[in-house]
Amino acid sequence: MARVLIAGCGYLGQATADLFVAHGWEVEGWTRSAEAARKLSEKSYQIEAIDLSDATQVAARDNEFDAVIHSASTGGGDPNRYRQVYLEGLRNLLDRFARSKILFISSTSVYAQTGGEWVTEESAAEPKHPTAKILRETEQLALDHKGTVARLAGIYGPRRSHLLKTFSAGEAVIDPQKDRFINQIHRDDAVSALFLLVDRQLPTGEIFNVVDNQPILQSECYRWLAEKLSRPLPPTGTSTSKRKRGWSNKRVSNAKLRGFDWIPQYPTFAEGMEKSILPSL
Repeated sequence: MARVLIAGCGYLGQATADLFVAHGWEVEGWTRSAEAARKLSEKSYQIEAIDLSDATQVAARDNEFDAVIHSASTGGGDPNRYRQVYLEGLRNLLDRFARSKILFISSTSVYAQTGGEWVTEESAAEPKHPTAKILRETEQLALDHKGTVARLAGIYGPRRSHLLKTFSAGEAVIDPQKDRFINQIHRDDAVSALFLLVDRQLPTGEIFNVVDNQPILQSECYRWLAEKLSRPLPPTGTSTSKRKRGWSNKRVSNAKLRGFDWIPQYPTFAEGMEKSILPSL
């Protein structure tokens, strides 16, 4: 039986682990705190409380895995926390599991383009924000060790949508001067992409964008939500919100991943919201 380590069992990691179990893989999941591990104790797979940034804890693990997925999150965090969780965490995994297939989950925030242009895995990834710079450094570490990098767009899904939360809280603003394209991915589609990247014999040392088929302007997103929820449009004004990895405006292509027969269940944000999120409200 193939074995996979999910190093980080949060919102995305748990769903990823569940899918691997459903496909007959033996799964071990790691979470940083003992409390979080206890909350997941009823899962059908083994859960361990391991701090990825602690080299001693990671090195002490005696299990071996066919694949290791770094899916840990900082939960926000400052650059120091990013460096601990992402860069040092991945380095610790690489040191301990040198023979395993490595998949590092990164972010499309490493693309710093601001002109609304289309970007692919071949486009420049030169972020200016300190946390995005650390993600990019971590990506390179993975690639240098023949690992795979998955650059995920903004994740939404059951019980989670930053855009819906902002709209519903009355915090959304339509800023004509700073309108930008939003790149999104439904959690279930992200999980199916991660499974494909591990389960299939794809090229190693490669980057894959994990996004849906159609970027959407932020203003159009709010207009769609207003219509579907029968709510007023957000006010027009100057946005004061700050993005945790810097401001950008680009359209991210998923053509490379679709070239390996990946088909998103929710190809657009509107379809994902209408079929998966809004019915549960």
